[in-house]
Amino acid sequence: MNEINDFLQQLVSQISVVETIVKGIIIGIVASAPMGPVGVLCIQRTLNKGRIYGLVTGFGAAISDIIYALITGYGLSFIYDFIHNQRNLFWLQLIGSVLLFIFGVHTYRSNPARNTRKVSRNRSSLVQNCVTGFFITLSNPLIILLFMAMFTPMQFMLPEQPYYQQAIGYLAIFGGAVLWWLFITYVVNKLSSRFDVYGVWIINRVIGAIVMIASFVGAVLLFTGIYSFH
Repeated sequence: MNEINDFLQQLVSQISVVETIVKGIIIGIVASAPMGPVGVLCIQRTLNKGRIYGLVTGFGAAISDIIYALITGYGLSFIYDFIHNQRNLFWLQLIGSVLLFIFGVHTYRSNPARNTRKVSRNRSSLVQNCVTGFFITLSNPLIILLFMAMFTPMQFMLPEQPYYQQAIGYLAIFGGAVLWWLFITYVVNKLSSRFDVYGVWIINRVIGAIVMIASFVGAVLLFTGIYSFH
């Protein structure tokens, strides 16, 4: 009987870790996908210098994302008792859905032409390109609001989770961000002769629409009690 209980506990633990990984990857992709200043710069460098230069720019942005994700996660841990209250959790989940919807609207309506900048064809070093992506993303602390809008509804990074599982979660966020930059630089590199500002505009429209729909569905499910992200 004890062996069965141990097996079930291990199974639940493994499922929980997989769930954390999936959530982390989704958060990393959503945080990286909108074509803001660093996204446009990544595309420009891919077109002008080569895919590897665009990729390391995104890699620098992903490192910055992890810093803000850590700040968000450990900040929320200090108000865990407040979050754990079911009524408070409901309103936090609702606020998170609203913030995500606003984020989707902003992404949908954003003009990529405003974020274009002159990119030198001098390749410089990969480290310099990575550092540029890091500091451009680090200069936008508002990304913390985006992480809060996703962490709370998804109940991501709970204090009772083992430290190794929390570490896996943050690595998953980084992995999701890197996956996005691998994907976008691959697409841009393949379509380099046909990719321009209009292509970035299309990406923002698609991403914005997806985020708006997902946040709206999440709010509906929350009100109906079908699913409350537990």
